Amino acid sequence: MRARALLTVERVGDRSVVRELRSQSPLSLVPRRGTAATLDPAATVHLVGSATTPLGGDDVELAVHVGPAAKLVLTGVAAAVALAGTSSLTLRFTLDEGATLQYLPEPTVVTARADHHTLLRTELHETARVRLREILVGGRAGEQPGRYRGTTRVATGLGSCPVLHQTQEFGDPALQASSAVLAGNRVLGTEVLLWGADGEAATGESWALTPLARRGSLATAVGPDAVSTQRALAQAVAAHPGWAESSSERTLRSLGMSENAVRSTTEETP
Repeated sequence: MRARALLTVERVGDRSVVRELRSQSPLSLVPRRGTAATLDPAATVHLVGSATTPLGGDDVELAVHVGPAAKLVLTGVAAAVALAGTSSLTLRFTLDEGATLQYLPEPTVVTARADHHTLLRTELHETARVRLREILVGGRAGEQPGRYRGTTRVATGLGSCPVLHQTQEFGDPALQASSAVLAGNRVLGTEVLLWGADGEAATGESWALTPLARRGSLATAVGPDAVSTQRALAQAVAAHPGWAESSSERTLRSLGMSENAVRSTTEETP
C-alpha cells in the first residue's frame, strides 16, 4: 500500500496550530483537541495506524513542516508491528527559525519474516530544537527478529554537512550478540537531541549519552524488553543538560510562573 501524508504547524499568538493536515491509510494523523490542547502552547498530533502496517509492499511517507517559533509534539498511540515482506517508511522533517519538534513514536516490533526499511531526514534552522526517538524490538515474545535497516540524517541548514548520519541494522544474530551492538539484548532505543547545551558524555548501566562533533547528542539504551529499555533511555535523556534545563522551565510554567520569573529562577539555579 502506498500512502503519503503531510503536516504543517504554525505559530499563532501564544499557541501552535495545525495549518495543513493530509493523511492516507494506513497512517492517520489525529490532532489533540479539547481543553488540554487549548492550554498547551505546543500542538500535539497522534500517529494512528488505520490499517495493519508495516506490511509487505507498504510504502509510507510523511512530510512535516514546523514554522517559525512553532512547537509540535508528534507522538504514537500504539506499537507498530512490521509483518512479513518488504516495507518502507520515510519521514521528512523541516524546522524553521526557533521551531521545536518532539518525535516520540511507540516501539516498532520487527517480526520474523519482516524486511523493514526506514529513512528519517531532518533539516532544521540553527535556532530550532529537535528530539527524535526510535525504539526497536527484535521479534515478538519467543520469536527471532526479522530484518531492519534504518537511516537517520539530521542537518542544520539546507545542504549543510549533517550533524548526524547513522544507519542501524537489526536482525543479524552476530550483531545482536556483539557487545558493541546489543550484547544479546532484544531491544534498542535511541534519541537524537539538538536541544540547548550538550555537556559531557555520560553512561549508566545500560545507557549512554554521547555528544556529537558539531552539535547535539545521541542517547542510546539496550534492554531485554521495551519497558526497561525506555526507562533506561529516559535516564540518558535526563542526563542531557539542555533537556534538563527545559524540563525545569516547563515545571515552573505549569505552576503559573511568568516568563520573567522562570528566566530569573533558572538563571539562579546552580
